[in-house]
Amino acid sequence: MPSSPRRRLTAGAALIAALAGGVASSPVAYGAPASPAAARAAAPSPDMAGVAAALNAAVAEGAPGAMARFTGPEGVRARTAGVRDRASGAAMDARARFRVGSVSKTFTAVVVLQLVDEGRLALDAPVDRYLPGLLPDDRITVRHLLTHRSGLADYTDRMFHETVPGFEGVRNRVFSQRELVDLSLAEPRTTEPGAAYKYSNTNFVVAGMLVEEVTGRPVARAFQQRIIGPLGLRDTSYVHPDTRIAGLRVRGYLHPDEAGAPLVDSTEQTVSWAQSGGAVISAPADLTAFMTALMRGRLLSPRMLDAMTTVAPTDATNTRFYGLGLRRYDLTCGTRVYGHTGTVQGYYTYAFATRDGRRGLSAMANTSNRGQANTALGGTLEAAFCGKKPSAS
Repeated sequence: MPSSPRRRLTAGAALIAALAGGVASSPVAYGAPASPAAARAAAPSPDMAGVAAALNAAVAEGAPGAMARFTGPEGVRARTAGVRDRASGAAMDARARFRVGSVSKTFTAVVVLQLVDEGRLALDAPVDRYLPGLLPDDRITVRHLLTHRSGLADYTDRMFHETVPGFEGVRNRVFSQRELVDLSLAEPRTTEPGAAYKYSNTNFVVAGMLVEEVTGRPVARAFQQRIIGPLGLRDTSYVHPDTRIAGLRVRGYLHPDEAGAPLVDSTEQTVSWAQSGGAVISAPADLTAFMTALMRGRLLSPRMLDAMTTVAPTDATNTRFYGLGLRRYDLTCGTRVYGHTGTVQGYYTYAFATRDGRRGLSAMANTSNRGQANTALGGTLEAAFCGKKPSAS
């Protein structure tokens, strides 16, 4: 789970003019590998009462609303709680769109890994090979970016040190990618390249710059051609710097740092401070379709998917891991799920699937800077993927 809910976008490259030259390549088609016999073994039925209880707990902890959608062999099941709009009182709706925050990082990582498969990038090559002079250390590789092991400081730590003033200062601002990198480079580096995991939005801003440099097109175009279009994700888009969420939407609400202060409606913003680390807008059905398709091998070759799902611990609990733009959570029942969390002002998101891609869950609560609500929302994973807990005898 995000280690600092107030600051983590746990966070999308700018929709800017295409770089001169280059033509975006056609999406790469990868066949789904045959599922091993173990993957066909019966999995526990989702505990949808437990999912609903987790959503209600998130609301009790300060989220105006919450929702979850589970897909598995038994079909699709959705649950909601609370409201998607405090002003109108409209009930939460599992079809509505919202800001997914750092789930965007998995989209960016997929495109980078496709480019590696095509021989246009190399995972262990220095970033400076492709973006000369951008970074002060030519030991920082593409792999270091995707695994959060570059040592590049997260500029959002200072940017959002005060939650609401920080947000209001960037709500309508449009940054260049280079400006964000420069904000990071003005801070001390956190580790030597490759030495340790240290989450930083800077890594995925640079990853987005790599995508644009290599393809000659904006990140938004790469997402559309390589992921959104091929998977038919009708409610997913990379939106920057437009501030709106089009169509049926969930409004987001940011908790101020001061206890008892009124919530701030944070729905409209450029998300320019995040770019390819967090500017995707989506809906539960699309997020689950994306994660399950990724795990089934529809977006990456077996070699790249194996690389993406090769993980290392991120904390001392030995239940949270990170691969290449992908988290792994080891649940109490022994099930391992892969995906990403997201935090952007007004929204917490979880989007995870089993490694065989047969089961997936997306969950969202429309608040942020409220760690208790985020923890409660995370309870949907245990309920959905582990089923009902045995009754105590």
